[in-house]
Amino acid sequence: MSKATIKLETLSCPSCLQKIESAVKGLDGIDKNSVKVLFNSSKVKANFEEDKIAIEEIEKAIEDLGYPVIKSKVKAA
Repeated sequence: MSKATIKLETLSCPSCLQKIESAVKGLDGIDKNSVKVLFNSSKVKANFEEDKIAIEEIEKAIEDLGYPVIKSKVKAA
């Protein structure tokens, strides 16, 4: 299991947070209980299984909603 921290451009509304959270939770290989979207710091944190999903796929799911990803960090959980 790996831990991702994804920095986004500034989030402007709480409903953005819910959209991002449900999109990330819907991906295969994500630990649904670990998904947290931090509104004030515009970050998404999630644990995921690298053999099932790549960080790029998580970023793409967020960017497909229209939220640019600034950078991502992955470390072993």
